[in-house]
Amino acid sequence: MTTVVDVNRTLGPLPHDDVPSRDEAGLVAELERLRIDTACVVHSHAVHGDPRDGNDPLAHVGDPRLRPVPVLVPGPLGTGPWAGGAPLVRLCPRRHGWSLSGPHAHRLLAELAAHGTAVLLAWDEVTSGEVHRLAAAGPAPRVVLTGTGYRALRELAELLETHPSLYVDTSTLCGHRQVEWVAGRYGAHRVLFGTGAPVTDDAGPRYLLDTLDLPAADAALIAGGNALRLLDGAP
Repeated sequence: MTTVVDVNRTLGPLPHDDVPSRDEAGLVAELERLRIDTACVVHSHAVHGDPRDGNDPLAHVGDPRLRPVPVLVPGPLGTGPWAGGAPLVRLCPRRHGWSLSGPHAHRLLAELAAHGTAVLLAWDEVTSGEVHRLAAAGPAPRVVLTGTGYRALRELAELLETHPSLYVDTSTLCGHRQVEWVAGRYGAHRVLFGTGAPVTDDAGPRYLLDTLDLPAADAALIAGGNALRLLDGAP
């Protein structure tokens, strides 16, 4: 049976909506409803508030199906040096007011790379030029670009063509055969199932996963195999 891993999900209340995933029980019920086995979760307090204490609720997550993803901020007002402890983290440079190309960011990215920690990075948090400079610099962590969508496809294609350390999630790859095109051109190992829920829809990407026109082995990689390798620190 294929394991389904949502690599891009939020736990906790949202400032603009009442969502089932405002608590752990509600999120787990949503995962069960959509037949999602595991979810990598950031906490909404860390995204919409201050990660210096917003990550704390992740320490109290009890269900093993939920994999905590801390949000990090570099610099003297940030979350501190990275010493490992999580295989996947999220960066929100625009939301939290720091530069992806600054010296403190460079230090943090080097620490992440050294620990084999991968990064979730939303497309609306960066420019394609910043992503290029991040991936071109060494050492650089593996980066999963989320929320790309069809309007970003040309820039995304150029980045994927140039940097093998870049991956993409399915949260907004909802154009006709868009996932199949990316998988066919760059390899199914570069695509990870992610919903972005509850900020974006989860049922659409989940249905898309069931209807992919790809070999079964490639569909299984996208559904969860790639995410599990990333969480295990495998290349």
